[in-house]
Amino acid sequence: METKVIDHPLVASRLTIMRDKRSDNATFRAALRDLGAMLIYEACRDVPVETFDCHTPVAVAEGVRLENPPIIVPVIRAGLGMIDPALSMIPDAQVGFIGLARDEETHEPVPYLEALPEDLTGQPVFVVDPMLATGGSLLHAIRLLHARGATDITAVCMVSAQPGVQALADSGLPVRLVTATIDPELNEDAYIVPGLGDAGDRLYGPRNIDL
Repeated sequence: METKVIDHPLVASRLTIMRDKRSDNATFRAALRDLGAMLIYEACRDVPVETFDCHTPVAVAEGVRLENPPIIVPVIRAGLGMIDPALSMIPDAQVGFIGLARDEETHEPVPYLEALPEDLTGQPVFVVDPMLATGGSLLHAIRLLHARGATDITAVCMVSAQPGVQALADSGLPVRLVTATIDPELNEDAYIVPGLGDAGDRLYGPRNIDL
């Protein structure tokens, strides 16, 4: 599996803001928005493009556009925070949704929503989720996408844990990973260490409903 860790001062500074427990919801959201745009930018570095004649006020220049814009698929709920930064980079992208809750006892994903095109054959997909911990949720999402024909899948995660990265690599699924960092381990509650806590709670406040 291709894994790209983005090493850039601005990426590191936004990630630090997100890690800092003193950052309130608004501060966390702003840093996530910036970091999300940076990671999507890097994820698009090698996407196929097509050229066309672009008429400027003076002459004709060679224009460039994405040949086949990827569909953006956030893993709800934390992944919702990455939709706007992704669309700021790829405004003509479509958006699908996969909803997964975490069982706090088993740490396994519990699916509750799937809104995707029936056929993803030949369609690049960016599945976005701020956190890659055990890999359970992301693997569940990627299997859903692959079952619909997707073979060009990029996982865009802000903080990844080594066990989750390994699980992704061992899966044999057609996926590459773009991330800001790979943290070494998980704690007994399957949270990334050092991580940044629960990304959904830090974006939107503590979850107070059962899904």
